[in-house]
Amino acid sequence: MNSLMRVERILVIGHIFSMAFGLAGLLLVLPNPDFVASLPPIGKTAFAWSMAGGGVMYMLLGMAAVTVYAYRTLGVWHWLGFMLPALSISLTSELLGTSTGFPFGHYRYLTGLGYKIAGLVPFTIPLSWFYLGFSAYLIARAGLNNKISQNWLKIVASIFLGSIFLTAWDFVLDPAMSQTTMPFWVWDQPGAFFGMPYQNFAGWFGTGAIFMTIATLIWKVKPFKFPQSNLGLPLAIYVSNFAFAMIMSLAAGIYIPVLLGLIVGLIPVLVLYRLANTPTDTNIPENLVKVSFNNG
Repeated sequence: MNSLMRVERILVIGHIFSMAFGLAGLLLVLPNPDFVASLPPIGKTAFAWSMAGGGVMYMLLGMAAVTVYAYRTLGVWHWLGFMLPALSISLTSELLGTSTGFPFGHYRYLTGLGYKIAGLVPFTIPLSWFYLGFSAYLIARAGLNNKISQNWLKIVASIFLGSIFLTAWDFVLDPAMSQTTMPFWVWDQPGAFFGMPYQNFAGWFGTGAIFMTIATLIWKVKPFKFPQSNLGLPLAIYVSNFAFAMIMSLAAGIYIPVLLGLIVGLIPVLVLYRLANTPTDTNIPENLVKVSFNNG
């Protein structure tokens, strides 16, 4: 397992580095064509690669990091039990959205995010739904595990908060990726929220809630335990992706979505992470505290 942990670290570091490299390209290099022209051949090649495949790479690395983590900490059943519903439900929602306007509104993807499934949805988009949704749900569930005694209420609250955290990320991400000088998708149905329809956020919440509910039901088949404090990778994934979107939005002068994302997303995630790492009995060493998903 130590070797898998090393692989996780390498993948998540690569994921974060890829996002940072992409930010540098989008915010520093792209707006300064004179600087690009002055780059040596290797620099121009690196910039061209970043613009063509940087978005694909960081999402592939995020997917890989969460996949290894889920396999190592939860096992094959629980990893696939979350990943398969997340990928299939999110792809279905995205294909419906880009072809009919339901459930997000009318929009379409441009270039830069990889091969488009059915010519509509980049294959990387469902990957991001999985690794962000998994990270958000796991932190919510672990944070609430020892704080709510009724099992049904704990499950409902975890699905609700996990879906809220996922939607909060989109509060910050969507304006940055659709309203800036180099958009990755565009809205054909302009809305009142920084060019987006409010329907978009209902679609995000509903899609997340559906696949988190299905995953929870699958997990009930094989109850399991994992270390309560072993949440560093999900937190790193959520925080780094939120930071990427936040920097993009702030650079474009978009502030209100960032504030909303902080209030309903990042800050509650940090609080729940802290709760998950706080033993319920101070006489028990923290490294022995476990979170149980029995009957859940």
